[in-house]
Amino acid sequence: MPARLRALVTVVCAALLGVLLPAAAAHAESRTVQGGRLDWGVKSSFQSYVTGPVAQGSYSLTGGAATVGGSTFRFHSAAGSYDGGTGAFRASFSGGVRFLGHPTGGGAHQLDLTVSRPTVSISGATGTLFVDVVSKAKGTGAVTTSRQVPFASLSLGGIDMRGGGSTVALAQVPATLTAEGARSFAGYYTAGTALDPVSLSVDVRAAARQQERQPEKERKEQPSAAPTPSPKRQPSADGAIEDGAVDWGVRRTFREYVTGDIADGRWALTAGAQDGGALFRFPGGEGTYEDGDLTAAFEGAVRFTGAHGLDLRLGGVRARVEDGRGTLYADVDSPRLKAENVPLVTFTAGNPKPADGLVRITEAPAKLTARGAEAFGGMYRAGTAMDPVSLAVALTADAKLPALPDLGSGPTASASPQREQARQEAPEASTRPVAGAADDGDFPVLPVTLTAGAVLLAAAALAALAVRRRRTRPAASPSDQG
Repeated sequence: MPARLRALVTVVCAALLGVLLPAAAAHAESRTVQGGRLDWGVKSSFQSYVTGPVAQGSYSLTGGAATVGGSTFRFHSAAGSYDGGTGAFRASFSGGVRFLGHPTGGGAHQLDLTVSRPTVSISGATGTLFVDVVSKAKGTGAVTTSRQVPFASLSLGGIDMRGGGSTVALAQVPATLTAEGARSFAGYYTAGTALDPVSLSVDVRAAARQQERQPEKERKEQPSAAPTPSPKRQPSADGAIEDGAVDWGVRRTFREYVTGDIADGRWALTAGAQDGGALFRFPGGEGTYEDGDLTAAFEGAVRFTGAHGLDLRLGGVRARVEDGRGTLYADVDSPRLKAENVPLVTFTAGNPKPADGLVRITEAPAKLTARGAEAFGGMYRAGTAMDPVSLAVALTADAKLPALPDLGSGPTASASPQREQARQEAPEASTRPVAGAADDGDFPVLPVTLTAGAVLLAAAALAALAVRRRRTRPAASPSDQG
Protein backbone atom coordinates (compact mmCIF):
# COMPACT_ATOMS: atom_id res chain seq x y z
CA MET A 1 0.00 0.00 0.00
CA PRO A 2 1.39 3.45 -0.85
CA ALA A 3 2.77 5.40 2.09
CA ARG A 4 0.88 8.46 3.24
CA LEU A 5 2.23 11.87 4.08
CA ARG A 6 1.91 12.15 7.83
CA ALA A 7 2.40 14.99 10.29
CA LEU A 8 3.19 13.58 13.70
CA VAL A 9 2.44 15.44 16.86
CA THR A 10 3.12 14.86 20.53
CA VAL A 11 0.39 15.98 22.89
CA VAL A 12 0.23 17.18 26.44
CA CYS A 13 0.49 14.22 28.76
CA ALA A 14 -2.37 13.19 30.97
CA ALA A 15 -0.58 14.34 34.12
CA LEU A 16 -0.17 17.90 32.83
CA LEU A 17 -3.75 17.90 31.60
CA GLY A 18 -4.89 16.80 35.04
CA VAL A 19 -3.11 19.78 36.58
CA LEU A 20 -4.80 22.17 34.17
CA LEU A 21 -8.31 20.79 34.58
CA PRO A 22 -10.54 21.99 37.40
CA ALA A 23 -10.75 19.53 40.26
CA ALA A 24 -14.47 19.12 39.73
CA ALA A 25 -13.91 17.86 36.20
CA ALA A 26 -12.82 14.49 37.51
CA HIS A 27 -16.37 13.92 38.69
CA ALA A 28 -18.15 15.66 35.82
CA GLU A 29 -21.51 14.26 34.80
CA SER A 30 -22.33 13.01 31.34
CA ARG A 31 -23.39 15.91 29.16
CA THR A 32 -25.43 16.00 25.98
CA VAL A 33 -23.78 16.20 22.58
CA GLN A 34 -25.99 18.05 20.15
CA GLY A 35 -24.93 19.83 16.97
CA GLY A 36 -21.88 19.00 14.93
CA ARG A 37 -20.55 17.10 11.94
CA LEU A 38 -18.31 14.19 10.99
CA ASP A 39 -16.08 14.18 7.88
CA TRP A 40 -14.99 10.84 6.40
CA GLY A 41 -14.29 9.61 2.88
CA VAL A 42 -14.72 5.89 3.75
CA LYS A 43 -11.71 5.01 1.53
CA SER A 44 -10.58 7.39 -1.22
CA SER A 45 -9.01 4.65 -3.35
CA PHE A 46 -12.33 2.79 -3.20
CA GLN A 47 -14.04 5.92 -4.52
CA SER A 48 -11.50 6.02 -7.34
CA TYR A 49 -12.16 2.39 -8.17
CA VAL A 50 -15.95 2.77 -8.11
CA THR A 51 -15.94 5.81 -10.39
CA GLY A 52 -13.08 4.57 -12.59
CA PRO A 53 -13.08 2.77 -15.94
CA VAL A 54 -13.27 -0.73 -14.46
CA ALA A 55 -16.29 -0.44 -12.15
CA GLN A 56 -17.88 2.35 -14.25
CA GLY A 57 -19.93 3.37 -11.25
CA SER A 58 -20.94 6.30 -9.12
CA TYR A 59 -21.96 7.29 -5.65
CA SER A 60 -25.03 9.14 -4.37
CA LEU A 61 -25.72 10.81 -1.04
CA THR A 62 -28.68 10.15 1.23
CA GLY A 63 -30.14 11.57 4.42
CA GLY A 64 -28.74 15.08 3.92
CA ALA A 65 -25.09 14.06 3.69
CA ALA A 66 -22.82 16.37 1.69
CA THR A 67 -19.39 16.38 0.06
CA VAL A 68 -16.55 18.59 1.27
CA GLY A 69 -13.16 18.92 -0.33
CA GLY A 70 -14.12 16.75 -3.28
CA SER A 71 -13.71 13.24 -1.85
CA THR A 72 -14.82 13.60 1.77
CA PHE A 73 -18.40 13.02 2.92
CA ARG A 74 -19.93 15.14 5.66
CA PHE A 75 -22.45 13.56 8.02
CA HIS A 76 -24.53 15.92 10.12
CA SER A 77 -26.63 16.51 13.24
CA ALA A 78 -24.61 14.91 16.02
CA ALA A 79 -26.47 13.41 18.99
CA GLY A 80 -24.95 11.63 21.95
CA SER A 81 -23.15 12.17 25.25
CA TYR A 82 -19.77 13.22 26.64
CA ASP A 83 -18.36 12.76 30.12
CA GLY A 84 -15.58 15.26 30.72
CA GLY A 85 -14.47 13.46 33.86
CA THR A 86 -13.80 10.05 32.32
CA GLY A 87 -13.44 11.13 28.68
CA ALA A 88 -16.19 8.74 27.59
CA PHE A 89 -17.69 9.98 24.33
CA ARG A 90 -20.38 8.74 21.96
CA ALA A 91 -21.96 10.65 19.06
CA SER A 92 -24.14 9.48 16.18
CA PHE A 93 -24.49 11.39 12.92
CA SER A 94 -27.10 11.42 10.16
CA GLY A 95 -26.69 10.82 6.44
CA GLY A 96 -25.24 8.13 4.21
CA VAL A 97 -23.51 7.35 0.92
CA ARG A 98 -24.34 4.61 -1.61
CA PHE A 99 -21.72 3.20 -3.99
CA LEU A 100 -22.76 1.48 -7.24
CA GLY A 101 -20.43 -0.22 -9.70
CA HIS A 102 -20.11 -2.94 -12.34
CA PRO A 103 -23.53 -2.44 -13.99
CA THR A 104 -25.17 -5.72 -15.01
CA GLY A 105 -28.09 -4.27 -16.96
CA GLY A 106 -31.60 -3.22 -16.05
CA GLY A 107 -30.34 -0.75 -13.48
CA ALA A 108 -28.71 -3.46 -11.36
CA HIS A 109 -25.08 -3.47 -10.21
CA GLN A 110 -22.72 -6.15 -9.00
CA LEU A 111 -21.23 -3.67 -6.53
CA ASP A 112 -23.88 -2.09 -4.30
CA LEU A 113 -22.78 -0.76 -0.91
CA THR A 114 -24.47 1.79 1.36
CA VAL A 115 -22.76 3.18 4.47
CA SER A 116 -24.83 5.41 6.76
CA ARG A 117 -25.39 6.75 10.29
CA PRO A 118 -21.76 6.75 11.51
CA THR A 119 -21.30 6.66 15.28
CA VAL A 120 -18.03 7.36 17.09
CA SER A 121 -17.63 5.73 20.50
CA ILE A 122 -14.57 6.40 22.69
CA SER A 123 -13.82 4.84 26.05
CA GLY A 124 -10.39 5.34 27.57
CA ALA A 125 -7.77 4.83 24.86
CA THR A 126 -10.13 2.83 22.63
CA GLY A 127 -12.15 4.33 19.79
CA THR A 128 -14.57 2.63 17.38
CA LEU A 129 -16.50 3.83 14.36
CA PHE A 130 -19.87 2.10 13.97
CA VAL A 131 -21.99 2.35 10.80
CA ASP A 132 -25.16 0.92 9.28
CA VAL A 133 -24.26 -1.10 6.17
CA VAL A 134 -26.31 -2.50 3.30
CA SER A 135 -24.08 -4.58 1.02
CA LYS A 136 -24.33 -7.05 -1.84
CA ALA A 137 -21.99 -10.04 -1.72
CA LYS A 138 -19.52 -10.22 -4.63
CA GLY A 139 -20.09 -13.90 -5.39
CA THR A 140 -23.74 -14.63 -4.62
CA GLY A 141 -25.31 -11.18 -4.90
CA ALA A 142 -27.05 -11.72 -1.56
CA VAL A 143 -27.98 -8.42 0.12
CA THR A 144 -27.19 -8.04 3.81
CA THR A 145 -28.37 -5.24 6.10
CA SER A 146 -26.39 -4.69 9.30
CA ARG A 147 -27.02 -2.09 11.99
CA GLN A 148 -24.23 -0.29 13.84
CA VAL A 149 -21.42 -2.57 12.77
CA PRO A 150 -18.09 -1.91 14.55
CA PHE A 151 -16.62 -0.96 11.18
CA ALA A 152 -13.29 0.62 12.05
CA SER A 153 -10.98 1.00 15.03
CA LEU A 154 -9.76 4.53 15.68
CA SER A 155 -6.18 5.29 16.72
CA LEU A 156 -6.31 8.10 19.27
CA GLY A 157 -2.55 8.42 19.57
CA GLY A 158 -2.55 8.82 23.35
CA ILE A 159 -5.00 11.71 23.38
CA ASP A 160 -6.62 12.25 26.77
CA MET A 161 -10.31 12.90 26.13
CA ARG A 162 -10.96 14.38 29.54
CA GLY A 163 -11.93 18.05 29.65
CA GLY A 164 -14.61 20.53 30.55
CA GLY A 165 -15.18 22.68 27.48
CA SER A 166 -18.14 23.22 25.17
CA THR A 167 -16.67 21.61 22.05
CA VAL A 168 -15.01 18.29 21.25
CA ALA A 169 -13.01 18.21 18.01
CA LEU A 170 -10.95 15.34 16.60
CA ALA A 171 -8.95 15.92 13.42
CA GLN A 172 -7.75 13.25 10.96
CA VAL A 173 -7.97 10.29 13.32
CA PRO A 174 -6.47 7.19 11.62
CA ALA A 175 -9.08 4.45 11.00
CA THR A 176 -8.46 0.72 10.40
CA LEU A 177 -11.00 -1.77 9.06
CA THR A 178 -12.12 -4.35 11.61
CA ALA A 179 -12.97 -8.00 10.92
CA GLU A 180 -16.69 -7.18 11.24
CA GLY A 181 -16.22 -4.21 8.92
CA ALA A 182 -14.44 -6.37 6.34
CA ARG A 183 -17.39 -8.78 6.28
CA SER A 184 -19.86 -5.92 5.92
CA PHE A 185 -17.67 -4.40 3.18
CA ALA A 186 -18.68 -7.43 1.08
CA GLY A 187 -15.12 -8.74 1.08
CA TYR A 188 -13.60 -5.89 -0.93
CA TYR A 189 -10.92 -5.37 1.74
CA THR A 190 -9.40 -7.44 4.52
CA ALA A 191 -9.32 -6.64 8.23
CA GLY A 192 -6.48 -4.27 9.07
CA THR A 193 -6.82 -2.22 5.88
CA ALA A 194 -6.31 1.50 6.44
CA LEU A 195 -9.44 3.55 5.73
CA ASP A 196 -9.73 7.31 5.33
CA PRO A 197 -9.17 9.21 8.59
CA VAL A 198 -12.10 10.54 10.59
CA SER A 199 -12.61 14.15 11.69
CA LEU A 200 -15.44 15.47 13.82
CA SER A 201 -16.54 18.54 15.70
CA VAL A 202 -19.48 18.56 18.11
CA ASP A 203 -21.04 20.94 20.59
CA VAL A 204 -21.43 19.89 24.22
CA ARG A 205 -24.21 21.33 26.32
CA ALA A 206 -23.42 22.60 29.79
CA ALA A 207 -24.40 20.23 32.59
CA ALA A 208 -27.74 21.04 34.17
CA ARG A 209 -27.54 22.25 37.74
CA GLN A 210 -28.95 19.85 40.26
CA GLN A 211 -31.81 21.11 42.35
CA GLU A 212 -31.20 21.31 46.06
CA ARG A 213 -32.50 18.22 47.77
CA GLN A 214 -35.12 18.70 50.44
CA PRO A 215 -35.07 16.60 53.58
CA GLU A 216 -37.03 13.40 53.06
CA LYS A 217 -39.49 14.35 55.80
CA GLU A 218 -40.33 17.68 54.14
CA ARG A 219 -40.81 16.02 50.78
CA LYS A 220 -43.23 13.51 52.27
CA GLU A 221 -45.27 16.23 53.97
CA GLN A 222 -45.69 18.32 50.84
CA PRO A 223 -48.81 17.42 48.84
CA SER A 224 -48.16 16.42 45.27
CA ALA A 225 -50.28 18.18 42.69
CA ALA A 226 -51.24 16.17 39.65
CA PRO A 227 -49.80 17.74 36.50
CA THR A 228 -52.31 19.29 34.18
CA PRO A 229 -51.63 18.27 30.60
CA SER A 230 -51.68 21.10 28.11
CA PRO A 231 -54.20 20.34 25.39
CA LYS A 232 -52.82 20.15 21.88
CA ARG A 233 -54.21 22.67 19.49
CA GLN A 234 -56.38 21.35 16.72
CA PRO A 235 -55.74 22.25 13.07
CA SER A 236 -57.74 25.25 11.92
CA ALA A 237 -61.01 24.52 10.18
CA ASP A 238 -59.91 26.25 6.97
CA GLY A 239 -56.69 24.23 6.72
CA ALA A 240 -54.45 27.26 7.19
CA ILE A 241 -50.74 26.55 7.64
CA GLU A 242 -49.18 28.01 10.81
CA ASP A 243 -45.57 27.68 9.66
CA GLY A 244 -43.49 25.76 7.16
CA ALA A 245 -40.15 25.33 5.43
CA VAL A 246 -38.72 23.87 2.23
CA ASP A 247 -35.23 22.32 2.26
CA TRP A 248 -33.63 22.03 -1.18
CA GLY A 249 -30.01 22.07 -2.33
CA VAL A 250 -30.82 22.82 -6.02
CA ARG A 251 -28.17 20.35 -7.30
CA ARG A 252 -24.99 19.17 -5.61
CA THR A 253 -22.74 19.31 -8.67
CA PHE A 254 -24.11 22.73 -9.58
CA ARG A 255 -23.03 24.06 -6.17
CA GLU A 256 -19.60 22.48 -6.68
CA TYR A 257 -19.37 24.04 -10.14
CA VAL A 258 -20.29 27.48 -8.78
CA THR A 259 -17.53 27.43 -6.14
CA GLY A 260 -15.01 25.52 -8.27
CA ASP A 261 -12.06 26.73 -10.33
CA ILE A 262 -14.08 27.33 -13.52
CA ALA A 263 -16.90 29.56 -12.27
CA ASP A 264 -14.86 30.73 -9.25
CA GLY A 265 -18.11 31.99 -7.75
CA ARG A 266 -20.23 32.00 -4.66
CA TRP A 267 -23.79 32.05 -3.46
CA ALA A 268 -25.54 34.49 -1.15
CA LEU A 269 -28.74 34.08 0.86
CA THR A 270 -31.20 36.88 1.53
CA ALA A 271 -34.68 37.51 2.95
CA GLY A 272 -34.36 34.90 5.67
CA ALA A 273 -33.12 31.90 3.69
CA GLN A 274 -30.74 29.65 5.64
CA ASP A 275 -27.66 27.71 4.55
CA GLY A 276 -27.32 24.10 5.68
CA GLY A 277 -24.19 23.40 3.65
CA ALA A 278 -25.78 20.72 1.49
CA LEU A 279 -29.15 22.42 1.16
CA PHE A 280 -30.92 25.73 1.54
CA ARG A 281 -33.90 26.31 3.80
CA PHE A 282 -36.72 28.60 2.72
CA PRO A 283 -38.75 29.28 5.91
CA GLY A 284 -41.91 31.17 6.86
CA GLY A 285 -44.38 28.94 5.03
CA GLU A 286 -47.96 30.19 4.59
CA GLY A 287 -50.80 28.55 2.75
CA THR A 288 -53.38 25.79 3.08
CA TYR A 289 -53.49 22.01 3.42
CA GLU A 290 -56.49 19.75 2.87
CA ASP A 291 -56.71 15.97 2.41
CA GLY A 292 -53.16 15.54 1.11
CA ASP A 293 -53.23 18.58 -1.18
CA LEU A 294 -51.07 21.54 -0.25
CA THR A 295 -50.34 25.04 -1.49
CA ALA A 296 -47.71 27.11 0.32
CA ALA A 297 -45.40 30.09 -0.21
CA PHE A 298 -42.05 30.51 1.55
CA GLU A 299 -39.58 33.28 2.34
CA GLY A 300 -35.97 33.71 1.29
CA ALA A 301 -33.85 33.75 -1.84
CA VAL A 302 -30.51 32.38 -3.04
CA ARG A 303 -28.31 33.98 -5.69
CA PHE A 304 -25.47 32.18 -7.50
CA THR A 305 -22.81 34.32 -9.17
CA GLY A 306 -19.54 33.56 -10.90
CA ALA A 307 -17.43 33.84 -14.03
CA HIS A 308 -18.65 33.29 -17.60
CA GLY A 309 -21.91 35.16 -17.01
CA LEU A 310 -23.15 33.05 -14.11
CA ASP A 311 -25.88 34.99 -12.30
CA LEU A 312 -28.96 33.10 -11.14
CA ARG A 313 -31.35 34.22 -8.41
CA LEU A 314 -34.15 32.01 -7.08
CA GLY A 315 -36.69 33.55 -4.72
CA GLY A 316 -40.39 33.56 -3.95
CA VAL A 317 -40.33 29.79 -3.51
CA ARG A 318 -43.73 28.08 -3.62
CA ALA A 319 -44.84 24.47 -3.43
CA ARG A 320 -47.97 22.77 -4.67
CA VAL A 321 -48.99 19.19 -4.01
CA GLU A 322 -52.02 17.79 -5.77
CA ASP A 323 -53.05 14.17 -6.36
CA GLY A 324 -49.70 12.92 -5.07
CA ARG A 325 -47.64 15.06 -7.45
CA GLY A 326 -45.59 18.00 -6.24
CA THR A 327 -44.14 21.02 -8.01
CA LEU A 328 -41.64 23.54 -6.67
CA TYR A 329 -41.91 27.05 -8.13
CA ALA A 330 -39.65 30.10 -7.84
CA ASP A 331 -39.22 33.61 -9.18
CA VAL A 332 -36.23 33.43 -11.52
CA ASP A 333 -33.84 36.23 -12.40
CA SER A 334 -31.06 35.21 -14.78
CA PRO A 335 -29.58 36.42 -18.09
CA ARG A 336 -31.69 33.83 -19.93
CA LEU A 337 -34.94 34.11 -18.00
CA LYS A 338 -36.68 36.70 -15.86
CA ALA A 339 -40.06 35.43 -14.75
CA GLU A 340 -42.24 34.84 -11.70
CA ASN A 341 -43.72 31.58 -10.46
CA VAL A 342 -41.61 29.38 -12.74
CA PRO A 343 -42.16 25.61 -12.21
CA LEU A 344 -38.57 24.48 -11.51
CA VAL A 345 -38.86 20.83 -10.49
CA THR A 346 -41.50 18.17 -10.04
CA PHE A 347 -41.43 15.53 -7.31
CA THR A 348 -43.44 12.56 -6.13
CA ALA A 349 -45.19 13.62 -2.95
CA GLY A 350 -47.48 10.66 -2.29
CA ASN A 351 -50.38 11.45 0.00
CA PRO A 352 -48.85 13.26 2.99
CA LYS A 353 -50.90 13.01 6.17
CA PRO A 354 -50.56 15.07 9.36
CA ALA A 355 -48.80 13.58 12.38
CA ASP A 356 -48.74 15.59 15.62
CA GLY A 357 -49.87 18.64 13.70
CA LEU A 358 -47.06 18.34 11.13
CA VAL A 359 -47.18 17.36 7.46
CA ARG A 360 -43.83 16.21 6.07
CA ILE A 361 -42.40 15.20 2.72
CA THR A 362 -38.83 13.94 3.14
CA GLU A 363 -36.23 13.79 0.36
CA ALA A 364 -38.66 13.38 -2.51
CA PRO A 365 -36.72 12.74 -5.76
CA ALA A 366 -36.99 15.79 -8.02
CA LYS A 367 -36.65 16.27 -11.78
CA LEU A 368 -36.03 19.47 -13.69
CA THR A 369 -38.89 20.84 -15.78
CA ALA A 370 -38.54 22.37 -19.25
CA ARG A 371 -38.96 25.84 -17.76
CA GLY A 372 -36.44 24.97 -15.07
CA ALA A 373 -33.94 23.98 -17.74
CA GLU A 374 -34.46 27.39 -19.29
CA ALA A 375 -33.74 29.02 -15.91
CA PHE A 376 -30.38 27.23 -15.83
CA GLY A 377 -29.50 28.54 -19.26
CA GLY A 378 -29.60 25.11 -20.89
CA MET A 379 -26.93 23.70 -18.56
CA TYR A 380 -29.25 20.76 -17.80
CA ARG A 381 -31.93 19.06 -19.84
CA ALA A 382 -35.54 18.76 -18.75
CA GLY A 383 -35.85 15.55 -16.74
CA THR A 384 -32.41 15.85 -15.14
CA ALA A 385 -32.34 14.65 -11.53
CA MET A 386 -31.93 17.58 -9.15
CA ASP A 387 -31.47 17.50 -5.39
CA PRO A 388 -34.42 15.95 -3.51
CA VAL A 389 -37.07 18.19 -1.98
CA SER A 390 -37.97 18.08 1.71
CA LEU A 391 -40.99 20.01 2.93
CA ALA A 392 -42.64 20.42 6.32
CA VAL A 393 -45.68 22.49 7.29
CA ALA A 394 -47.17 22.96 10.75
CA LEU A 395 -50.96 22.88 11.00
CA THR A 396 -51.01 23.80 14.69
CA ALA A 397 -49.15 26.48 16.59
CA ASP A 398 -47.43 23.95 18.88
CA ALA A 399 -46.11 21.70 16.08
CA LYS A 400 -42.34 22.01 15.67
CA LEU A 401 -40.61 21.99 12.30
CA PRO A 402 -37.65 19.62 11.91
CA ALA A 403 -34.27 21.20 12.58
CA LEU A 404 -32.08 22.25 9.69
CA PRO A 405 -29.36 19.58 9.31
CA ASP A 406 -26.09 20.77 10.86
CA LEU A 407 -23.61 20.61 7.97
CA GLY A 408 -21.67 23.84 8.35
CA SER A 409 -22.36 26.99 6.39
CA GLY A 410 -19.45 27.55 4.04
CA PRO A 411 -19.61 26.64 0.34
CA THR A 412 -16.82 24.24 -0.60
CA ALA A 413 -14.83 24.20 -3.84
CA SER A 414 -15.01 21.08 -5.94
CA ALA A 415 -11.88 18.99 -6.45
CA SER A 416 -12.88 18.20 -10.03
CA PRO A 417 -15.01 20.98 -11.57
CA GLN A 418 -14.25 19.64 -15.05
CA ARG A 419 -17.15 17.22 -14.72
CA GLU A 420 -19.62 20.06 -14.34
CA GLN A 421 -18.05 21.99 -17.21
CA ALA A 422 -18.62 18.98 -19.44
CA ARG A 423 -22.27 19.01 -18.43
CA GLN A 424 -22.55 22.65 -19.35
CA GLU A 425 -21.14 21.98 -22.80
CA ALA A 426 -23.08 18.74 -23.37
CA PRO A 427 -26.04 18.20 -21.00
CA GLU A 428 -26.27 14.69 -19.66
CA ALA A 429 -28.76 12.21 -21.07
CA SER A 430 -28.81 10.03 -17.98
CA THR A 431 -30.20 10.86 -14.56
CA ARG A 432 -28.22 8.29 -12.57
CA PRO A 433 -26.09 9.49 -9.61
CA VAL A 434 -23.11 11.64 -10.49
CA ALA A 435 -19.66 10.09 -10.22
CA GLY A 436 -17.63 11.17 -7.21
CA ALA A 437 -14.22 12.78 -7.22
CA ALA A 438 -11.07 10.68 -7.23
CA ASP A 439 -8.18 10.62 -4.79
CA ASP A 440 -5.80 13.04 -6.50
CA GLY A 441 -2.49 12.87 -4.72
CA ASP A 442 -0.67 13.26 -1.44
CA PHE A 443 -2.85 12.45 1.52
CA PRO A 444 -1.85 14.38 4.65
CA VAL A 445 -2.78 12.89 7.97
CA LEU A 446 -2.93 15.71 10.49
CA PRO A 447 -2.67 15.55 14.28
CA VAL A 448 -5.57 14.57 16.48
CA THR A 449 -6.74 17.49 18.58
CA LEU A 450 -9.17 17.85 21.45
CA THR A 451 -10.80 21.23 21.97
CA ALA A 452 -11.87 21.79 25.56
CA GLY A 453 -12.46 25.52 25.84
CA ALA A 454 -9.53 27.25 27.46
CA VAL A 455 -8.39 24.12 29.29
CA LEU A 456 -5.65 23.04 26.89
CA LEU A 457 -3.20 25.92 27.22
CA ALA A 458 -0.08 23.89 26.47
CA ALA A 459 1.08 23.12 22.92
CA ALA A 460 3.16 20.26 21.56
CA ALA A 461 6.20 20.00 19.35
CA LEU A 462 5.77 18.95 15.72
CA ALA A 463 7.76 16.44 13.72
CA ALA A 464 7.16 15.63 10.06
CA LEU A 465 7.73 12.45 8.15
CA ALA A 466 7.05 12.56 4.41
CA VAL A 467 6.97 9.78 1.88
CA ARG A 468 5.74 10.53 -1.60
CA ARG A 469 2.61 8.60 -2.37
CA ARG A 470 2.83 6.35 -5.42
CA ARG A 471 -0.12 6.55 -7.79
CA THR A 472 -1.66 3.33 -9.11
CA ARG A 473 -4.23 2.65 -11.80
CA PRO A 474 -7.56 1.02 -10.81
CA ALA A 475 -7.36 -2.73 -11.11
CA ALA A 476 -9.98 -5.41 -11.40
CA SER A 477 -10.53 -5.27 -7.63
CA PRO A 478 -10.46 -2.21 -5.35
CA SER A 479 -8.30 -4.06 -2.85
CA ASP A 480 -5.42 -3.88 -5.32
CA GLN A 481 -5.33 -0.11 -4.92
CA GLY A 482 -4.61 -0.02 -1.21
